[in-house]
Amino acid sequence: MGKRFLAIGECMVEFSPTPEGTYAIGFAGDTFNTAWYARRLAAPEQLEIGYFSAVGDDDISRQLIGFIEDAGITSNVKVIDDAAPGMYMIYLNNGERSFQYWRSRSAARRLADDLVDLPDLAQGDIVYFSGITVAILAEEGRLRLLEALRRAAAKGAEIVFDPNLRPRLWASGEEMRTWTMRAAALAGIVLPSFEDEAEHFGDRDAHATAERYLGNGSRLAVVKNGQDPVVVRGADGDSFQYQPEPLADVVDTTAAGDSFNAAFLVEYLDRPRPREAVRAGCALARHVIGSRGALVPVSKIDVINSKTRLSA
Repeated sequence: MGKRFLAIGECMVEFSPTPEGTYAIGFAGDTFNTAWYARRLAAPEQLEIGYFSAVGDDDISRQLIGFIEDAGITSNVKVIDDAAPGMYMIYLNNGERSFQYWRSRSAARRLADDLVDLPDLAQGDIVYFSGITVAILAEEGRLRLLEALRRAAAKGAEIVFDPNLRPRLWASGEEMRTWTMRAAALAGIVLPSFEDEAEHFGDRDAHATAERYLGNGSRLAVVKNGQDPVVVRGADGDSFQYQPEPLADVVDTTAAGDSFNAAFLVEYLDRPRPREAVRAGCALARHVIGSRGALVPVSKIDVINSKTRLSA
């Protein structure tokens, strides 16, 4: 029997630019993106992928639930009256993206309002969440979520955390840093991005970022760094870095980190070999940033190519 991979967070309505100058409408969000790519990479018998969130009672929310289920992801999504999904628009400048958000009525902000235990978790299952998951919640919801994660870890679940620092979602930088480290302390695996960590924690290099999270209680830190080397450090002393293959034509970096996380985790959870998992993560991220939008079609040949790179 395979493991369960439960991602927690907010799936939003996405408006992404097209080459024609118009905008395409879809659904995306950091933890959902990772779940979506993980579903494309992992065989159903290897991983059951679930998504835990909340949506409204409107038509677009029903479409969102249908989208989740049509993607082969189990919907652990509760419906909240008089709420709606959040929305965001992507702006591109030479492949780099910026965003505008509309999420004041987002139902996902209330996903932990009555949370006690996360659903159907057992020894060896995986729970994945991010700093955005924590940031969108009120303080009581944050405390409920962290306590549910603590109970899941006590049952033997593997907790995975991407800090995904977004200061606009927090009242202050100090609040963001405090809650980020509280959340990370529950995770065996952390997947930070160095650029964000350097800006908001003052880390001198990616090794310092990794050491900070290991010192906070995690056992494996995988520090993404754009086109610079990925730094991996383990509490057991194992350490290495991997240089991603460069891409000349970067179209859209949206979901680069999310897709890396998906490929890394699918490979690592199947066979815990960090070097091979990092290669897989870099290969998928490279594929994703060559197209527009957060969710890029991944064909069987893409999956084969990503796995071929493992032996390169």
